[in-house]
Amino acid sequence: MSRICEPDTHLNTSLTLLFLSSGGRSERRWCAGAGRHHIGMVCPVTDFSDFGWGSRLRFHGPLSTERADRLAAELTALAPETVVDYGCGWGELLLRVLSAAPGARGSGIDIHGPDIARARHNADKRGLADRAVFIEGQAVDHASMADAVINCGAYQAFGSISEALTTLRELVNPGGRVLFGAEIWDRTPTGQQLSAMWPGTTHSTCLYLPDVVDAAVGAGFRPLRIETATLGEWDEFESGLAAGAEEWLLANPEHPEAGQVRDRLGSHLSIWLRGHRDVMGFAYLTLAVPL
Repeated sequence: MSRICEPDTHLNTSLTLLFLSSGGRSERRWCAGAGRHHIGMVCPVTDFSDFGWGSRLRFHGPLSTERADRLAAELTALAPETVVDYGCGWGELLLRVLSAAPGARGSGIDIHGPDIARARHNADKRGLADRAVFIEGQAVDHASMADAVINCGAYQAFGSISEALTTLRELVNPGGRVLFGAEIWDRTPTGQQLSAMWPGTTHSTCLYLPDVVDAAVGAGFRPLRIETATLGEWDEFESGLAAGAEEWLLANPEHPEAGQVRDRLGSHLSIWLRGHRDVMGFAYLTLAVPL
């Protein structure tokens, strides 16, 4: 899920000091590589998921289980047969949608290989592997029509928010629904808060909720529900994002990469607590198109 804001900023997207605009989602990643460490080898940190980043999270954005289940129920209210999630992460939301729509088949697309592997494993554990396909790749390369579409924290895969909504409108079948999620400003950040966020963050980095809704309506959608993540959901997400790495650091204080992990954790805390906390929000729009 996911800092996500306009692509002309330093952010290519959420969740991280380095965001990856994935085959879908913008997801915060501390590094873009995918190297694995082996016993006896001293390698630079290229993928902080090796150290537990995000391993304690259920969703890859600020989203509670209760909200996720309700969003899934709303997205599947008309019994879709096909579902596509652009920027699926490890597929938790897509799998919940498929559970709520037993007659549907789904595809999840993301550029981060470890998340795709985790999604496939989760689908198998939940008996959904025969209805869920997870693809490592760019969203634009695997776009297809569907009855229900998910794009949460990954609009950068299609350009700006307006461009993403226009593209998504073309990818949903008549009478279908779209769950669109994007970071917004809940309130205008001060200069001090902006300076504490990611380098290059400005007031134009994110839109406000009314502007996102206007863009959705302008793209041809009707908003069935407009809501935003709570501060508690954000705190759960930000704490959970680093929890595995914090535990790893406690258990491995002398590891060759411990200093880098410690520095990343310190940066994460500062950006979150001194920068965007209670300033940056996350909007969830359940959108519909006419028959």
